[in-house]
Amino acid sequence: MKKLENFVYSTLQSKKKKMQVIVITALAFFGSLLMFPTQLVLAKMLPGKSDNTFSVYVDTPTGSSIQQTKKVTSCIIDQLIQEAEVLNVSLFLGHGIPLDYAGLVKGSSMKMSENVAEISVNLTDKHHRDEPSFLMTQRLRPELKKSCGNLVQGTNIKLIEQPAGPPTLASIVVEVHGDDTQKTREISTRVANILTKTEGLVDVDVMLDEIYNKYELIPDKEKVARSGLAIAQVNQILYLAFEGMVIASKNSQNDADQIGIFLILSDDTKELQSDNKDALQSKLSSLNLMNQRGMMVPLSEVVTVKKVKSRPMIMHKNLKRMVNVVAETDMVSQVYPLLDARSQMIEAFSKDFEVEKASGFSTYMFDLELTDKANGKKYLLRWDGEMKVTLDTFRDLGGAFIAALILIFLLLVVYYQSFALSGIILLGSFLSLIGVIVGHWVADLVTSETFFLTATSLIGFIALMGISSRNSLLLIDFAKSLINDHCMEKKRAIAVAAATRAKPIMLTAVAIILGSALLASDPVFGGLGVALISGTVAAVFVSLLFIPILMDGTKAMDAHKESDCHPSFEKDHIAITR
Repeated sequence: MKKLENFVYSTLQSKKKKMQVIVITALAFFGSLLMFPTQLVLAKMLPGKSDNTFSVYVDTPTGSSIQQTKKVTSCIIDQLIQEAEVLNVSLFLGHGIPLDYAGLVKGSSMKMSENVAEISVNLTDKHHRDEPSFLMTQRLRPELKKSCGNLVQGTNIKLIEQPAGPPTLASIVVEVHGDDTQKTREISTRVANILTKTEGLVDVDVMLDEIYNKYELIPDKEKVARSGLAIAQVNQILYLAFEGMVIASKNSQNDADQIGIFLILSDDTKELQSDNKDALQSKLSSLNLMNQRGMMVPLSEVVTVKKVKSRPMIMHKNLKRMVNVVAETDMVSQVYPLLDARSQMIEAFSKDFEVEKASGFSTYMFDLELTDKANGKKYLLRWDGEMKVTLDTFRDLGGAFIAALILIFLLLVVYYQSFALSGIILLGSFLSLIGVIVGHWVADLVTSETFFLTATSLIGFIALMGISSRNSLLLIDFAKSLINDHCMEKKRAIAVAAATRAKPIMLTAVAIILGSALLASDPVFGGLGVALISGTVAAVFVSLLFIPILMDGTKAMDAHKESDCHPSFEKDHIAITR
């Protein structure tokens, strides 16, 4: 350690070398911070999680028949079973998958119509598979949409993975709030178009029922009575003709309840020649009912066909009407597509609305308030989903980090009776952020998929505060002891302290690195492992090179009483430490 002592001492002796170390450290710190706006390091709540299953959500246009939905799902299944890693698939036609982890918040239980379907895909074990599930879905998504998405025009195919963390409706959710239903629908459509054109976003969907024309079959009670029929007869034949109905029951020894016998017409019989009113009227004319006098009465004589608009579902949140526009990220952080889409929305809506941005740092800091220039009505674009969870988590962890800094600083002030020394220790601890960010950049270079700075990475950085503070404490305490008790010259004492304490500092760093190595390969806690490893390495260099320069520049390191010094101690101590 003699070479390290001489190096530190020569550095402290030269103002030029001291300035070089300070400048290099400052450049390294600000350079690491610039990795965020330059997107060399990307921030995300949690990375993708490789699982043994994923789901495919299929939404054909509202009003589509079950046959059209089945046509799309059959195409998807035929393509999925060709994958070597796919064990089996399960199709849920006309309704959602029985609630799973992802479906708890994605509304699977509310799906119950002919235009929806969900496919559950089971894969081989993730430990015996080279391709993780999140990369498989990324690869299959464009292939499925290209080959199956156009079978029914307007079909939306979404590939949904099991979330690595708290389940959310989607990676990015835009809530469009407004009292004017029609205008809210228009704004939602424009928002969806912008998200579709934003790079890095996929599976864009407006969670809103389309308004379409439909026909209501209304029995004319007066005509039904005059024809000698009953309303129940008319309703039963209508259900039988278009849906099917239970006509009898069967008892079984193996079942405690009666088993219904369901009668349904063939698909060819139920289908209409076209989707207009004349085809429906012709269908009703072909259906006859026998009245009480034994005469056959055409159904078209007692049933009125009325063309009406469909009634879409109206969603509320906090007693306010709203529409959700959702999008998933394609192996990118949510932050950058959000900022890109938000700037496009501001530009696009500025023509018809007065756009006001949310002020201050809060959970809703990205919200946009729109005021219609024509009538003054207000609308709100509120960002939610995994993006909101990310902001909340990073805000909370940032608050915990600030609280840790304040507590450490107060303890150090009480111990040293010096604000300068306490500030030096905190600054040295904070500079370990250089290693954390650079470590994530290096990890991203050597891994096949994007390595994000995650919430677990911030937890690792907060944990580093105590480790880095300990390194600085070792140097300061030992140097103050040499100065006050042995009258050693300050620069020499700092150099001796750095050389003497380098071995325990490095041994502690090696122990942390070896203990964190297993975490670095974990898909969720990899950020924690990399933060501890790279941050510890940076903390060692900061403690042994940068902290001594700051120690030399403060008067708090000077001897308390020079008259108490015994010069002979300096010589003996130098001999011992050597």
